[in-house]
This record gives sequence, structure tokens and C-alpha cells, in this order.
Amino acid sequence: MMDTIRLERSGHLLIATIDRPDSAVNAVNAQLHDDLAELFHGLKQRADVRAIVLTGGEKRAFSAGGDFDWFPQLRRFEALDSLRRSAKQMIWDLLDVEVPIVAALTGSAAGLGASVALLCDVIVMSERAVIIDPHVNVGLVAGDGGTAVWPLLLGPLAAKRHLLLGDPLTASEALRLGVAAEVCPPEAVNERAIVWATRLAAQPPLAVRGTKLAINAHLKRALLDSFDLSTALEVPCFLSHDHAEAVDAIQQRRTPEFEGR
Repeated sequence: MMDTIRLERSGHLLIATIDRPDSAVNAVNAQLHDDLAELFHGLKQRADVRAIVLTGGEKRAFSAGGDFDWFPQLRRFEALDSLRRSAKQMIWDLLDVEVPIVAALTGSAAGLGASVALLCDVIVMSERAVIIDPHVNVGLVAGDGGTAVWPLLLGPLAAKRHLLLGDPLTASEALRLGVAAEVCPPEAVNERAIVWATRLAAQPPLAVRGTKLAINAHLKRALLDSFDLSTALEVPCFLSHDHAEAVDAIQQRRTPEFEGR
């Protein structure tokens, strides 16, 4: 049982809905982080479904990234080391899920939410949704797999712009670049995601799973090159003055003053 994610079976499909009860934007706290890890660990063992829809349901965001109320709890080495190990296992488990996953972005996917969406197999976006990785904006190295998947999808120069500045990838641009398979009104996103998942589920299962695993081998290679490095560089940032200053400035609605320490 997961407190922040619901599972529903529909024929050959499994619908996984991120639904953190106390967050209108599915911000990631310790519980949601643990539930996402449990979700992908369980999904990679599912042999009874042919496609999965991962959605934020009716929330304003697929996931708005890290919950600022959680950040102070991460300023201890023990908490950060546990988070690092859990995050790595989560991303690798996600890539080991053999059946295709359709991400339904009725709203924004930010931070970890962006990495999860970009590591799925098909993305359906609301015309108002964006994909954004604001790690650097809050004084953190872009972890969660972002340094691997953004360059693969957009190229190194565009990835640097989005990651270093936190510039959002809009739905229209995501469609133009082939990152999004379809862009539609927000009320149609979940329905269209189910249509895509149904199409995938109708394909020969063994061929689909084998082809997905072979393609994901490229993503795993990129993660081998950058994931451990990015997370090793991210951990001390949680203890930095600049991270605390970024969070305080956002909450106080003022311009941060960074000192590089």
C-alpha cells in the first residue's frame, strides 16, 4: 500500500495516479519519494499488464518537484546518504520496467517529476504544462538523472540552457522536438494517454518489451557516466549557504544573494 500513489487495473493497462493528499501540486516529500521508489520497484516485476499510464490525476501538477518543507530535514549527512541511495535505485528501477509507460502531464513536471516523465516512454502533455528542472535555481546540482536525459533528448547546449537557468520546456516546444507525443487540452490528457497506452498494449508484448529494454540501454549508459557524479556533487549543495539562501528567498519572495559557499 502506498499513501501517495493509487493503482487501478483496466484490462491490459495499469493506471498509476500520483496523489499526495496534502499537496495540490504533488510536491515530493519523504513519503512521495519513498512511494515512487516502491512504485517502480513493483512495476518492474509486473508481468500481468502490457502498458502503464503514470498521471498526476486532477492535481495542478504532475509533480512540482521537491517540497520546500522537506529540504531542512535533508541538511544531515545520514538523511542525504539515504536519499542518494534511494534516488539511484528508483531511477534504475524505472528504466528496468519492461512494459511501456505513458506519462500524462496534466500540469507541470518539475525536478524529480521532470526526470521521471522524461524517462518514461511516451509523454502526453497539457497545452499549459511545462517540463522544468529548477535544481540549480535552488542551489543544487541537477541530480535525479537530469544531467543524463536532458542532453540525450535536446543536445548538450540546449540541455545546459534548461538546466543551468531553469528555463521551462513548453508543451509546444516539447512537441516540436519530439519529446511529447501529443499536446492537448488539460481535460483530455488522461484520456489521450490511455489511448496511447492502449495502442502500445495491442502490440506484440515480447517485441515491445525487448525493444524498450534495448533502447533503455542507451539511457543506462548515459546514467553510468553522469548519475553518481551529479548526485555526489549535489549532496554537499544541500549543506551550502546558497541552497538555504535560495529557499529562503523564494519563500520570502525576494531576490537571492548567492556567495558560492
